[in-house]
Amino acid sequence: TNGAHTGSWLARRMRVLFERSLGPDWHEQLDDPETWESLLSIPDEDLWAVHRHLKRQLQIFMNDRVRAQWVTTRIHPVQIIAAGALMDPNVLTIGFARRFATYKRAGLLFRNTERLLKLVNREDMPVQFVFAGKAHPADDPGKKVIQELYRTVKRAEFAGRLIFIEDYDQNVARHLVQGVDVWLNTPRRPHEASGTSGQKAAINGVLNCSILDGWWPEGYNGKNGWAIGDEQDRALEEEQDAFDAESLFTLLENEIVPLYYKRDEKDLPREWIRMMKESIATLAPSFSARRMVKDYVNQMYVPAIRAALVNT
Repeated sequence: TNGAHTGSWLARRMRVLFERSLGPDWHEQLDDPETWESLLSIPDEDLWAVHRHLKRQLQIFMNDRVRAQWVTTRIHPVQIIAAGALMDPNVLTIGFARRFATYKRAGLLFRNTERLLKLVNREDMPVQFVFAGKAHPADDPGKKVIQELYRTVKRAEFAGRLIFIEDYDQNVARHLVQGVDVWLNTPRRPHEASGTSGQKAAINGVLNCSILDGWWPEGYNGKNGWAIGDEQDRALEEEQDAFDAESLFTLLENEIVPLYYKRDEKDLPREWIRMMKESIATLAPSFSARRMVKDYVNQMYVPAIRAALVNT
């Protein structure tokens, strides 16, 4: 299974926090699960403070981008809102950013727009969704998915809580995997090869909510994120999509959103933070590029070389 390069995707402030709790040489043992056990003792206040900082950085990043677009290209005010001008760093933020191939089902949430409207506009527990990505130039169905999504994002009744960041690149991806609260992945099983974007999000304390496909069946343990649906394959794609959409909305309404807004007297979501720690401690060592390369060397390259030497 693929792994993400920790050093390239880990936020600077999160790295400082790791050095303080895991030791200055933690990156030399980052694929060792025992190294990460001490992460569980990080004070909740410290981890939450870093996470809130990263959310504010995402907000600043989006606002600066849309301001520059407005000045240089005179984009329409509706496009400014759609690009994140109204993002609120105090609101539960869910990210979806990847290649817009049709099997990745970026529009799964939009199967029930009335239910989605209630989610984003609930006065006491609102949710905002940030989308980004591109379709292959030859993928017309993927382009159509983006067009339909963007039309929905621009609808006034969603109050600017659906956001689409244009010109997706590594810099956009870095801000998203560091700055959202939840990373959403909705591929149609069994087409997901791995899903490294979720791994990049996990090392930054972002919780994954994903279909059980690609890396997630290996990574999910019931305490470090959420699984959408099950591993049963339905006969028809429409039936599968309907089942998974229902599962996703049920998770959001009954588990994810209430947990995020469940605060103590210090305004800390203790149970959410506990899941963040569990996510980092269990996923960071298992899905690092360091572990991946070691597996290739120990399980494939070295045995192949030995076999070649025996046969010469």
